[in-house]
Amino acid sequence: MDAVQAWGGGTDGGSGTIGSYLRRSGVYLFLISFACVYYLANGSIMLGHYDLGWHLAAGDLIRDQGHVPLRDPWAFTSGDKPWFNLSWLWDVIASVVFQYSGFGGLVLFTVACGAVIVGYLAHVCLRTGASTAAVCIAVFSACLLYPAFSTAPNIYLAASPNTATMLFAVVFYGECLRRTKWYLLPAIMLLWANLHGGFLLGFFVIGVFAGIALLRRDWTGFAIYCLAGVGCFAATFINPLGWRIYEGSAATIGHFVQANISEWESYYRNMSMPQSIPGIVYAAIFVALELRFLRSPCPIEARLLSWLFLFMGIYQFRYMSFFFLFSAVPLAFHLDRLIANRLNNFEVQKALMAASIMGACALPLTYVHARPGFTLPYMLSEQDARYLQVHFPQARLLNHWNAGGLLIYYTRGAVPLFVDGRAATAYPDDVLRDYFALVHMEIDEAAWDKVIGKYRIDTIFWVKAHEQLRRFLVDKRGWKEAYAGAYESIYVKPAQSEVQRR
Repeated sequence: MDAVQAWGGGTDGGSGTIGSYLRRSGVYLFLISFACVYYLANGSIMLGHYDLGWHLAAGDLIRDQGHVPLRDPWAFTSGDKPWFNLSWLWDVIASVVFQYSGFGGLVLFTVACGAVIVGYLAHVCLRTGASTAAVCIAVFSACLLYPAFSTAPNIYLAASPNTATMLFAVVFYGECLRRTKWYLLPAIMLLWANLHGGFLLGFFVIGVFAGIALLRRDWTGFAIYCLAGVGCFAATFINPLGWRIYEGSAATIGHFVQANISEWESYYRNMSMPQSIPGIVYAAIFVALELRFLRSPCPIEARLLSWLFLFMGIYQFRYMSFFFLFSAVPLAFHLDRLIANRLNNFEVQKALMAASIMGACALPLTYVHARPGFTLPYMLSEQDARYLQVHFPQARLLNHWNAGGLLIYYTRGAVPLFVDGRAATAYPDDVLRDYFALVHMEIDEAAWDKVIGKYRIDTIFWVKAHEQLRRFLVDKRGWKEAYAGAYESIYVKPAQSEVQRR
């Protein structure tokens, strides 16, 4: 063997060589590169979350004041209600990223979180013993489906704190399966509890693992999960709200406002055709394989969590994304049994490594192509907000819910608003009940008259396409449509419009 042959043989040789390492990394590089291409191509949708505006404004406010405010500075209806900002740390991080890199930086930050989810989920699946091909199929399918880009604005890989919950839920899931690094979970929970109110999901994951350990009489495992749970519970109190973080969380779970927020509605209400067909097919394949391989060696905790989140996701759409992520492990196991001995693992690794090079090359091109679309949602433009701020600075404003977060971003409270997506974490229940009595295509005249009188409303900022509201206000109540933007209209009371003309 000459020197060239010796060098070539060294890179393709044993398990510790450079070539074997690169081949084993091929599945990670393939999944991350192609998933990120897909995420970047949907970058403009990632910025379409209607709450992004107030999150950025909150981050700026916290950085300016040096503390987390406990009272809302932007609305005139909040009264004495405390503002439970459960995502304050995410808001600060997003504020810093946006200051130095704009919307492109926010998209890249979100895509990076998505890449970590993809890589970690692949690691969890491979660690359980499934083949490379099976893991690749299962993880790639799950990571294309869980962001739910077809159901905007209910996006779960978006420039919003929801992404932190998706990431840490996968980490909790993987570390509970492994059990050896359980002591890291309280430190992770410390971050999670300051990034998003979804941290409660971590206790649910730990509880499932602890319950299975108890049924098995695995006292060591049960003790590990109990200790991890206690440590995580203690870690949640290290935050600006202290124990009231649970009061704020209670304002988002089981609250009547959920019935009016689409992500809390059923999967059926959020389905769109034909975009939902891949997710339905995925769920059907999962169910069929689960029934086919009832005695699979897959960890029972992974299978149980998958089924629980499938049923929860059918009931409330927001949980369907967790089903896609958690089901990747059992799906990889089942696929492995179907394709066992049919594919050469070595050849699959080489093919994935070669394909990942193409995916990596496509990433910058995808970013350049998608970059012009990186902006806030078009339903409310800066021009709309500035017109409102200049012409109606003292208005008693009734605004549409979806416009509230963007109004906060553009005006920073110069025109105090009525409501926004912070819902029960910032607004009293009676304000929310009064508001949601209005959000119907058919106008309830008594409800509108009640709200206008009760809150002394003289200016309404509402969806332009709501023709029934226009006829009610202009034709029946004598209001004037003072401004019509691309998506929003401003209506003013007769006396207010006279002042405006002068």
